[in-house]
Amino acid sequence: MTQLAAPMPWRARGPHRAIFLYLAAAAALALAGAALAWIVAAQAEPVGGTVGDGRNGPAGMVWVPAGRFVMGNTSNKALPNEKPGHGVRLAGFWMERTHVTNRQFEQFVRATGYVTTAERAPDWPSLQAQLPAGTPQPPAKAMVPGALVFAGTSQPVSLADYMRWWRYMPGASWRHPQGPQSDLRGKEDHPVVQVSYEDAQTYARWAGKRLPTEAEWEYAARGGLDQERFAWGHLLQPSGQAMAQTWSAQPLAQAFPVASAKVMPGTAPVASYTPNGYGLYDMAGNAWQWVADWYRFDAFARQARAGDVTNPRGPGESFDPEGLRADAPKRVIRGGSFLCSEEYCEGYRVSARQGQDPYSASANVGFRLVLDAQAWAVK
Repeated sequence: MTQLAAPMPWRARGPHRAIFLYLAAAAALALAGAALAWIVAAQAEPVGGTVGDGRNGPAGMVWVPAGRFVMGNTSNKALPNEKPGHGVRLAGFWMERTHVTNRQFEQFVRATGYVTTAERAPDWPSLQAQLPAGTPQPPAKAMVPGALVFAGTSQPVSLADYMRWWRYMPGASWRHPQGPQSDLRGKEDHPVVQVSYEDAQTYARWAGKRLPTEAEWEYAARGGLDQERFAWGHLLQPSGQAMAQTWSAQPLAQAFPVASAKVMPGTAPVASYTPNGYGLYDMAGNAWQWVADWYRFDAFARQARAGDVTNPRGPGESFDPEGLRADAPKRVIRGGSFLCSEEYCEGYRVSARQGQDPYSASANVGFRLVLDAQAWAVK
């Protein structure tokens, strides 16, 4: 019986052989290069808290290492919008050591000619989205550029109505944070305030960076501590030492919101207080900080249903049943400000969160930026 010869393995001949060998070599080099890049990247990842010098990391930014943490608040004192505590895993990223300052924002404005939302007449559709349905449009003469400033009160008042100590001030802007009679002299290194979410996003694009996600912000603010009440530990003022620019850290001697026109509360120069475990300054107090996420009152409860989540980007829309209208668009602000006190808000707690109109500006809200490791690698 004639036996069939075993089939010979395929072999490229002539020009096909050369092409085959070239492609095989290219593939091998690509795989080797990818493996080498992974090994080098793993070996070269900075230690948490490393400050970039412009060569080994972006200048003035701090490396926040990859890791897992419990986001939110597991204590019985947690507010409903901070519950439940839930596991989150994040890739490492670079974060600015401080808020963006007046000096830095001025450089941006000079370079671009940008006009902030507070320096423009209010946009009625954006304003209308924050008000109860059916609210009539104000007359044109009332729609003037301006922003919210803290006016305080002359005596103790109910804390149920924040408009008793806030005023819409025509002419208030990042250049004039307390109104047209104020300026930035001596405040070049204070956090820029009176900037909206839109303003912060525009600055971020110009700087080649981005706003942190809410998860990134909270992870960085904790500085490696697990479920502590503050960015530095459990006590607000350990051994009587003020750790952040809050109401009680200022020489006001009055209960919130009582203030004298001669001694009004305000921001402090960035980095005036001790940094947290990652070397980040003012992750509590001084000025609230915009983050990228839409604000949902129930965001943590929805996120927790998935178990541990990785690099969450937040919800796709806003929801705030405590606001004037539940569907009003809002972005998250974190960190608290110089106005936060034990009597009111305690926004300096590391899990505290609020929603804010993305087009509004106020005297106690600023921002800081982050940069992905991959984005730095290609610069």
